[in-house]
Amino acid sequence: MNETNAHVFRIAVGADHAGFLYKQQLADLLRQWGHEVSDFGTYSTDPVDYPLIGFKVGEAVASGEFDRGVLVCGSSIGIAMAANKVRGARAAPVAEPYSAKLSRQHNHANIICFAERLVGWEMIVECLDVWLHTEGEGGRHARRVSELDEYDPQSKEHV
Repeated sequence: MNETNAHVFRIAVGADHAGFLYKQQLADLLRQWGHEVSDFGTYSTDPVDYPLIGFKVGEAVASGEFDRGVLVCGSSIGIAMAANKVRGARAAPVAEPYSAKLSRQHNHANIICFAERLVGWEMIVECLDVWLHTEGEGGRHARRVSELDEYDPQSKEHV
């Protein structure tokens, strides 16, 4: 694992109650690696609604206030769905390093989502490291990412 990063990112982190522990550990790790981290909650294991956290981090990243986002819930699925409701947020649920790499290379994912209940800590750290050090490839992928970002459900042009 490469614990140094040539680029310092502004990273928004968030989790529901089922991802609280990993979120805390990930925020600490990211700070150790030299990144600027802001915590969007939750701040305990008391039950909260994951969509609200996913929306907050999605908005923070999509607005450009933050370069990247890290979200955690029990499965990574619901919180990714919530973040992806925000135009310009591209949240990828990831459980192994190859998907982490592809989420950046092909999809320019700006938010990575982890499953505290399903994926071990060491794997999460490896995925995060790969994701932070992978750039988007551009080319045909850039066009497709633009299509994701420009999608308007009110428009019939995409049909």
